[in-house]
Amino acid sequence: MRYEHLRHLKEAAYGRGGFPFGGPGGFGGFGGFGGHQGPANPGHRHGRRGGRGSRPNVRPAVLALLLERPMHGYEMIQELESRTGGIWRPSPGSVYPTLQLLEDEGMIVAEPTGGRKRFSLTEDGRPEAQTAAENPPWAQFSEDTMSQAADFRDAAVGIMDALRQVGFNGTPEQRQRALEILNETKRKLYGVLADES
Repeated sequence: MRYEHLRHLKEAAYGRGGFPFGGPGGFGGFGGFGGHQGPANPGHRHGRRGGRGSRPNVRPAVLALLLERPMHGYEMIQELESRTGGIWRPSPGSVYPTLQLLEDEGMIVAEPTGGRKRFSLTEDGRPEAQTAAENPPWAQFSEDTMSQAADFRDAAVGIMDALRQVGFNGTPEQRQRALEILNETKRKLYGVLADES
């Protein structure tokens, strides 16, 4: 019974996915940047410029990285996560199709190394990569934004620890009260967004 209460508490705080902010490797919902993103739009040669809620485009990010040095696909994902303080970690499902598209266009070339592909720019891909590097997608994440992201993650971890304590050690009345607090907190958080709209 306690496990069932803990599940309800967790869903009230984070939703059915079980992770705050769009997943364990992302920060979806904060500044519109999620850790999961679909493939780049083949019709757009350059990064899209969006307003509030837009996400960074994988294509210019990949090209800007490859202007620095050849990389494996997974290395690019890790590099983007590192450069945005963990806020943006594009999924393999967005990075690898983008790499395949760029390879098909002759913008990059893949070299097998140790069972993996290492990608590098071609001369045809260098002009677009240089344009992307002038304003790389990770530059839109300010130091303040990355600091706030870390604060959000720390708060989320603390909340999850408190939920575990209440879920496993609390009485039925305490767990019910905790659930009411979580639901009220969720309504207030959505209210913060409603006040800005």
